[in-house]
Amino acid sequence: MASDPLGTADVTDTPTHQASPELRTGRLLLEPYEPADEDDFRALFGRAEVVRWMGDGQYADEEIRAIFGRIFSKVYAGGLFDVWAVRRGGVYVGHAEIKPSEVVEQGYEIVYALAPSAWGQGLGTELASALTAYGFDALGLAEVHATVAAPNSASLALLTRVGYRHVRDVAEEDGQVTRLLSCLRPA
Repeated sequence: MASDPLGTADVTDTPTHQASPELRTGRLLLEPYEPADEDDFRALFGRAEVVRWMGDGQYADEEIRAIFGRIFSKVYAGGLFDVWAVRRGGVYVGHAEIKPSEVVEQGYEIVYALAPSAWGQGLGTELASALTAYGFDALGLAEVHATVAAPNSASLALLTRVGYRHVRDVAEEDGQVTRLLSCLRPA
């Protein structure tokens, strides 16, 4: 179950905000998706190496199209949670969310995916830091969570650098293990 993008099927929370605000980091711009982003979104989530540890892994193109459509028809229309296109220098390089957790009752978790061309440059750390800060500062959360497939050592190390700590392991129906990590608001 580690970080399924737009896992909206079970989201029944009352909307708390209507639109995802634009966020900036030193090198990244997070902005609400536009319909014109569909091809970039499909290319990102169509890459096996990007989705290897997300949800059930590889998605068919029609599933990716449906997920992209839900950004507008469910997430933005219902104000369910924040979802962003991630850009660097005007170029789409990834996807980011902060959404109600499927593992922690009343909790929120961050979800992110970067194109391989953006790997190894510290952008994942920058993105996870920005999402976590947004959870604390804009949403008023005392704790922000992340779920990561246990074998995904790169994301586990990245989140540890940001300040996340391992809370527990969750055994999935397919026998895989998902790690729940949490980051507490600084005192």
